[in-house]
Amino acid sequence: GPHKAKISLDVLSRLKDSQNGNYVLVTGITPTPLGEGKSTTAIGLAQSLGAHLNRKTFACIRQPSQGPTFGIKGGAAGGGYSQVVPMEDFNLHLTGDIHAISAANNLLAAAIDTRMFHEATQRDGALFNRLCPVLKDGSRKFSPIMKNRIAKLNINKDDPSTLTEE
Repeated sequence: GPHKAKISLDVLSRLKDSQNGNYVLVTGITPTPLGEGKSTTAIGLAQSLGAHLNRKTFACIRQPSQGPTFGIKGGAAGGGYSQVVPMEDFNLHLTGDIHAISAANNLLAAAIDTRMFHEATQRDGALFNRLCPVLKDGSRKFSPIMKNRIAKLNINKDDPSTLTEE
């Protein structure tokens, strides 16, 4: 639509008598330990030029990766006093919902592919030993999450050693 991530070409005729401005490119930096990277620097620079130096500014930034959508990384939209809002629109909808759907599909396909690979290349015994390692006293114990899962499967066992392959 005409409202997100769009600049109308009418702006060219409106600004034709204005002096050209300066172009600042923020590129390829290593984020700080707090996660400030290119997007945070670009937004902060535009805001400071406008608020403190009284310059007319705008920032043109690309949509961040889908990592934030799936909780993998930060959102490139700021989390403190300097934010791109509405953050949901910035992180999901600039290129359309189909992009978010395809990213979710790719993430799911990768998860299924990984599971299939591990199931095909690992033996049940090795997986069992990792999930229920032998403790110092020689016993094995289910974690609380495992107990919930086996209860949902209608398996009434408290001792991992009593499980059979079936």
